Amino acid sequence: MAPRAEGHHTQIPDRNSYRGIPSGGTHMSPITVSPTSVTSIENANTVRKLIDEVWNRGQFALVDMMYTPDFINHDPASSVEARGPESVKQSATLYRQAFPDLYLKVEDTISDGDHVVTRWTSSGTHLGDLQGIAPTGLRTTSTGITIARFVDGKIAEEWANWDTLGLMRQLGVFK
Repeated sequence: MAPRAEGHHTQIPDRNSYRGIPSGGTHMSPITVSPTSVTSIENANTVRKLIDEVWNRGQFALVDMMYTPDFINHDPASSVEARGPESVKQSATLYRQAFPDLYLKVEDTISDGDHVVTRWTSSGTHLGDLQGIAPTGLRTTSTGITIARFVDGKIAEEWANWDTLGLMRQLGVFK
C-alpha cells in the first residue's frame, strides 16, 4: 500500500498493513506527517542565528527580537526557572564572561512545526569567574541538547539538557 496524499499531509499506513494485516482494532493507526513548512525552516534559522550571534558573538540586543516577553527556560542545571528575555541575556553574559572565547557549534538541528531540537558542543577557556569558581585557565568542552518551542516566530520556551557535571569535572570542582 503506497502512502496517499490528503491535502497538505501525507498519510502513512500503519506498520501492520505492510504485512497484509488490516488496520483497526488493536493495531496502530496510520500516522499523519506534515511536510516541512517554511515556518519550521525559519524557526531553525532563528536558533542558528541565536547561537551564532548571541552566544558566540555576544550580540545581546538580538535577544529581545528572538524571545517572547513571557519566555520560560527549563534547565535542570539551574535551581530557578529562568523567565523572560533578560534571563537569556544574563545567562549568555555569565558564560561569555567566564569563557571569553566561548564557541558553540551546532552539531544537529531537527525542526518540526513549532519545535526545534539542537544538539550542540561548546568550548572555551575558563578565564573569568563562573558562579564563584575562580578562573582556572583550562580549556573546556561540553555537549548539550536544547529544545525550543516557538510562538509567532519567537522562542517562547526552552528545555536544555547539557553536561554540567562534565564541565565541573574539567574545571576541577569534582574529581
